[in-house]
Parts: sequence; structure tokens; C-alpha cells
Amino acid sequence: MAATNRPPRGLRHYLYVAFSGLTMGAADVVPGVSGGTMAFIMGIYEELVDALKTFNWRLLLMLVRLRLREAVTAVPWRFLAVLGAGIAAAVLVLAGPVGWLLDHHPVPLFAFFLGLVLASIVTVAARLRWSVTAVLCLLLGASAAWWLVGLVPRDMPHDAVTLFLSGAAAITAMMLPGISGSFILLVLGQYEFAIDAVRDRDFLAILPLVKGAICGILPFVRILSWLLRRHHQITIALLIGFMAGSLRKVWPFKAFVPGQGEGSAFREINVLPAVDGAFWLAAGLCVLGFLLVLGLNRMAQTRRLDIDRELS
Repeated sequence: MAATNRPPRGLRHYLYVAFSGLTMGAADVVPGVSGGTMAFIMGIYEELVDALKTFNWRLLLMLVRLRLREAVTAVPWRFLAVLGAGIAAAVLVLAGPVGWLLDHHPVPLFAFFLGLVLASIVTVAARLRWSVTAVLCLLLGASAAWWLVGLVPRDMPHDAVTLFLSGAAAITAMMLPGISGSFILLVLGQYEFAIDAVRDRDFLAILPLVKGAICGILPFVRILSWLLRRHHQITIALLIGFMAGSLRKVWPFKAFVPGQGEGSAFREINVLPAVDGAFWLAAGLCVLGFLLVLGLNRMAQTRRLDIDRELS
């Protein structure tokens, strides 16, 4: 992840970053779908990790000492601002329609997401040099994600400490392809609370959540960056496993049974569908999602080839 491998910072690059942000925001709208997966597919995942890693004690000292020019130079503000704007725009535009589809037509919606995740697994796995260790890491990641996404949402308090810890857990999950931060909030019983607070513009209510996210992401990106630098292949295999395990969540055909234990309202299980009109609609949308990611991956590969030619 050396700096010399980074793409030129022209208008074309930032338009691509903005589009990548749109895909990440669109994926993050629904619990169970990861924006990290889209960052991975679009080829900006490691760049994002490196950018977040620049927020450190050295930067804080620069700001305290009012060495603003050095601070601006040390952080890729343009990259983060453009990416963040794309994510925010997608969330603002798609939250309403996707929320409506989630409430009224969940099967077609999740069939589409199933195609997205399947294609993500295929495209990322094709870039990896597989070994026995890599396969074991994939199985470990898949098992962990399969267990995690099967957790039943429970009622939780909304005090400052719980919100802080929930924010730290959610932002950590958001950086991992296959497990979305919004799903972690759902599991921890904070998703609806956070959505209602944002809708009501009650930002003070979710301030502990934001603080937890900031405090959680700063140390985690350093660990992730170290793993990508020192153990790139097995880390990528682990992340592919996370994506594979998340298929349990995005499988579109569900049944709901009573939950077990105090505080569990229901338990969601996957079922096989009947072969009818709804099944064929879901299958078509799954194929559409699969082809969409293949197209995005082809776009990203073309961009990387163009960058290689420009740098050579």
C-alpha cells in the first residue's frame, strides 16, 4: 500500500471516488449489506484504510499547535470529502425508497442484494492467490459472519455508554466487507433509535453513537492496515469469508418463528422458496444484481489499467 501506487488526483479520479461513495452509501442503507464490500469491489478499500489511518496523534498535535497547513497536507481531505459526499447523497436519496421496499417488498429487494454479494465474492476471490492457509481463513471468516448475522435483535437501553459501545462496534463492522454497521446496530437494538433520531434531527441523542464510531475506527484501521500490509493474502481471504457468511442474512426467502429467551421477539430462519411468479422475479433481480457488480468490477479494472499506463 505504498503511496507510489496511488492513482493521480485529477478530476477523473474524484468523479470515480464520488461514484464509489454512491455505491457504498446505497449498500449501507439496508442492514446486512456492507458498504465495505462495494469499496472492495471499486478498488478504493485500501486507499480508504490508508486515508483513515492519517487521523493520529501527530495530526492532533498539528491542530493544537495551529499548524494548519501541515495538517491539510497530512490528510487526504479531498478524497474523504468526495467519498463522504457520495455516501451521504446515496443515503439521503435511497433511504426512503429502500426503506419502503424493505417494508413492502423485502423478497425482491434481498434477491437483488443476494446477487450483489455473490458477484462480490466471485470478483474478489478471482484476484487472490489461493493456498491452504487462505482457504482456512476463508472458512474462519465465513463461520464467524454466519454466526454473527444469525443473532436475534434484542431490546437494549439507549444510555450514553451503550450507544458509545454500539457506535464503536458498528463502525468496526462497516469496515469489513460482508458485515454492515447498520446490521450491528440492529443486533444491538440501536438501529431504529438512530434512524428516528436522524429523521427528527435530534443529533444530540446520537452524539454518543458518533463518539463511539470515531473512537472505534481510529485504532481498528491501524490493525487492518497492518494486516493488509504484512498478511495481505490471508486477510483478503478472511474478508471474502465475511462476505460468504453474510449470505445467511441476505437470503431473500424467510420465515419468522418465536424467539427463545427473554427479550427475543422473533427469530428469522431461511427457507426454500416455492417455484412461482415471485420466485422468478427474485431470480431475475438476483441475476441483475450479479451482472451489475460484474459491470462495476469491469469498470474498476479498466480504471486500474488506465492508471498503470499513466504511471508507467
